[in-house]
Amino acid sequence: MLKRLNIDILIVLIIVAVVLAIFFPARDQVADAFRLASSLAIGLLFYLYGARLSTSEALAGLKHWRLHLLILAFTFVVFPLIGVALRPLTLFIPHGIYMGILYLTLVPSTVQSSVAFTSVARGNVAGAIVSASASNLVGVFATPLLVMLCMGQSGEFHIDASVFTDIAIQLLLPFVLGQATRRWVHSFAEKGATKVVDRGSIALVVYVAFSEGMVEGIWSSVAVSHVVFLVVLSIILVAFMLWLTRFVALKLGFSEEDTIAIEFCGTKKSLATGLPMAAVIFAGQPTALLILPLMIFHQVQLMMCSWLASRYARNRA
Repeated sequence: MLKRLNIDILIVLIIVAVVLAIFFPARDQVADAFRLASSLAIGLLFYLYGARLSTSEALAGLKHWRLHLLILAFTFVVFPLIGVALRPLTLFIPHGIYMGILYLTLVPSTVQSSVAFTSVARGNVAGAIVSASASNLVGVFATPLLVMLCMGQSGEFHIDASVFTDIAIQLLLPFVLGQATRRWVHSFAEKGATKVVDRGSIALVVYVAFSEGMVEGIWSSVAVSHVVFLVVLSIILVAFMLWLTRFVALKLGFSEEDTIAIEFCGTKKSLATGLPMAAVIFAGQPTALLILPLMIFHQVQLMMCSWLASRYARNRA
């Protein structure tokens, strides 16, 4: 029914998680149990990511290094610079919401949607697969480092070098194990298991974070006008990055197929990776406001990129 109505089940799961957190927030031992379940789901998710990625295809795709380097530059250089440049927004919005905006600019690109939109638009699918996967691998180290550099100085969050150990154990180790056991589990990982787990892990992370926000009274500081502001800002940011990625790619002489891949990989920010990373990086600290901008940005980027991919498909038919 959801498919017939063209409704993404992820949106439904997020809404359900938020509603449950509002009326039935997890407390005490129940909250601890949900945190443990969330950590296990995150580990399983990255294990399946490792099992899905073909090592030989990844190594072959790395030959197109200019494409991947440009996408990584947009993801981990241009986006963070924009996030830092938006600091004056604290004059108009709560500091916690701005920190969430800053955090969304530091996370890796998406995998599934970047590849799917590139395919629909008839771009370089192989390049998109390798670039999106590389973004998430690089993000395991780049995102915590950027968080330390850009957010650690605020004093609002306690972030130290131990976060790299936590990331390595909870994210990188399961990924490596997935690669090591790929020959036995890749078909299972590619038959929808990864999609089920990433949606489930996102719902768990959202529920845990929003429950903490309810218990601690954080949501009383969020007005409807702040949510509207985040929607408008997300639309402007996605539109600007779509224009910038295309402009730079064409100026550097990339083909139309490569340019499409650069657009859809270089403008995205991953909810599936960003939320688990937030749960690890900011473990034991309030993350409710921190993940709100990323959740809104994720929905906006999907809608805008879906429209653009369909337009490209019609023009290239």
